[in-house]
Amino acid sequence: MAHPNPVPPPPSAWQCCGHGADAEDPVGCRGVPVPGNGACLAHLTEIDRDTYLDGLAPGTDIDHRGTPFTEPLLEALLRALHDPTIGKPHFGASAFQEAQFYGDASFREAQFSGTASFHRAEFFGDADFVEARFLGDAGFHRAQFSGDALFDEVQISDDAEFDEVQFSGEARFYVAQFSGYTSYNAARFSGDARFYMARFTGEASFRMTHFSGDVWFYGAQFSHNAGFSGTRFAAMPHFGPVLCAREVDLSGAVFEVPVTLEIAARRIWCARTRWESTAALRLRYALVDLSDAVLSSPVAVTTHPAPFEVMDTVADESLLEGAGSGVRVTSVRGVDAMHLVLTDVDLSDCLFSGAFHLDQLRLEGRCVFALTPTSLQRPIRLSRWTRRRTLAEEHHWRARNADQPDPASYEDPSPRHWRIGPHHPDPHFTPDPEDVAALYRQLRKAFEDGKNEPGAADFYYGEMEMRRHDRTGTPPSERFLLWGYWLLSGYGLRALRALGWLAAAMLVTIVLLMGFGLPNDSPKQNVAGTVPPGGGKVTFEINKTDPQNPTGDRFTGKRFEKSLNVTLNSVVFRSSGQDLTTSGTYIEMASRVAEPVLLGLAVLAVRNRVKR
Repeated sequence: MAHPNPVPPPPSAWQCCGHGADAEDPVGCRGVPVPGNGACLAHLTEIDRDTYLDGLAPGTDIDHRGTPFTEPLLEALLRALHDPTIGKPHFGASAFQEAQFYGDASFREAQFSGTASFHRAEFFGDADFVEARFLGDAGFHRAQFSGDALFDEVQISDDAEFDEVQFSGEARFYVAQFSGYTSYNAARFSGDARFYMARFTGEASFRMTHFSGDVWFYGAQFSHNAGFSGTRFAAMPHFGPVLCAREVDLSGAVFEVPVTLEIAARRIWCARTRWESTAALRLRYALVDLSDAVLSSPVAVTTHPAPFEVMDTVADESLLEGAGSGVRVTSVRGVDAMHLVLTDVDLSDCLFSGAFHLDQLRLEGRCVFALTPTSLQRPIRLSRWTRRRTLAEEHHWRARNADQPDPASYEDPSPRHWRIGPHHPDPHFTPDPEDVAALYRQLRKAFEDGKNEPGAADFYYGEMEMRRHDRTGTPPSERFLLWGYWLLSGYGLRALRALGWLAAAMLVTIVLLMGFGLPNDSPKQNVAGTVPPGGGKVTFEINKTDPQNPTGDRFTGKRFEKSLNVTLNSVVFRSSGQDLTTSGTYIEMASRVAEPVLLGLAVLAVRNRVKR
């Protein structure tokens, strides 16, 4: 049932033709009147229309805002603007805002020398802009394409605006070239969208766009940023290969079906991106930020080892000249790592704090972590660090607490120092040792589940380091034990350190035995007995003199040999049988406790490094 008082449409922003105005539509036709006439091009008399068209020349500026075009009327306009020198229709500045095109609208090979505006225009049939040339801006804001929209090989030399456009049919941009800023923000693609081999020289924005059908960006190249923030891909199985000279922004994007993304870019931002099905990200060069991404199914991030192929040829990666070919993941904060698989990526700067189920993270191939500095220059001494894999959070914490005489050195950190990190020196964002220890513990389990025991050993070392430095969560007695464990054997992971202490302990034992433990001479035995007068059983008593403390020259080759024999036997819990002084007995007892422990720690360290 019709509304008893229909609301009249709002008046246009220009003087209107007014044809067909009545009580229900007081405005009538919204077409701009042709200069010198009171009617628009569609409602001119045949004589006036012919007169107007005959007066047009190629390159003339035209204004047909709000004008309804039939196929014959549009063809007549194109014939009037035909340029015989180029063999194509030639428009100057063109205003087609709110124009309606009934039937098919063909601007094939047309050239627009000035600004071309099709804002809020309606195309009720197919719209053909194949090989059209726009030398100025091209505006299609809020235009509606009921049929197919064909922009194959179109060239737009300045900005192109397709914001909030409705594409009901297929939208094709094969080999299209966009030289300025290009925006498809909040556009709706109900059919398939084809950006096959498209070239975007300026920044391209597809923010909040909705792709309901299949989407092709096969071989597309972006010389500037490519923004897909908040974009929804409802049926896209494959994205790319895409080359981007700067950043591909997928933050807040939604992928509803299984998808494979092949992207070569300097940076890929996937913050709050949502994958509702499985996904494989095959990437090159990129810094990848996965902060707060939502993974409902397994998602794999992989470094693609070779340039992508486009039409059986190797993609031209000159846009990315100077960028490193490896993929670096910079953050997985807020990610449920249970569904995340990282393969052959660089995790040197990756922030893991705030992620969930890190113990179920899968690390495949060669995943690189940050290493400890080669050395730290301090005011008094040069401290050496054993090379091991570390987390970026440990670097940030150590850099914040480093004893640096010149804080300005943090602005340009040397590879010989701990990395400052993006949040250093803000204590609100830099994790405490207790938090870093928890990260190491979870990732150590991930390595162990992947049967990578050497990798797990490095993370066990990192966990123990953080516990040793944790002054709030670790009791002082436990920290004292951890200091000793670290000093003697590097938490049972540094065999050379344990062997070094063993050699030092043996050397000290030998010196002490030579100096105090071995007697001057081996004690002699005295035999005494009593023979009964009438014969019978004879009883003998064997006495041994007490060892005498050494005097004179104690450090001789013979005494060294005896001391070495006693020390070696003590390492394996054996008694040498050597006569010792009282001091020597206690020295041997101490060595039989300490040295086998050090030997065991060295064996344990070797085992932790080689077991599988």
